[in-house]
Amino acid sequence: MRGLTPAMPTWFAYTLIGLLTITSILLTMLILLHRGKGGGLSSMFGGGVSSSLAGSSVAEKNLDRYTVLVSIVWFACIIGLGLWLKLAVPA
Repeated sequence: MRGLTPAMPTWFAYTLIGLLTITSILLTMLILLHRGKGGGLSSMFGGGVSSSLAGSSVAEKNLDRYTVLVSIVWFACIIGLGLWLKLAVPA
């Protein structure tokens, strides 16, 4: 039964690995830009100035949104690569 399944294309795996590498680097940079208790690296680029009454600035909210978006793409790449390996490698 295993011989009837079509082989998974290798370009799919290379695309996922490339996307995983890019999102890993981008996610690391975005996490380092977040403001911690001491201000973090985001204060170097203007994210540390918080003059609004809501608590966090617009730049910090956008940074949160970008981080969540990149982490969802990163997670999807991990799941896709795992499924590809499960289907491509015979048991």
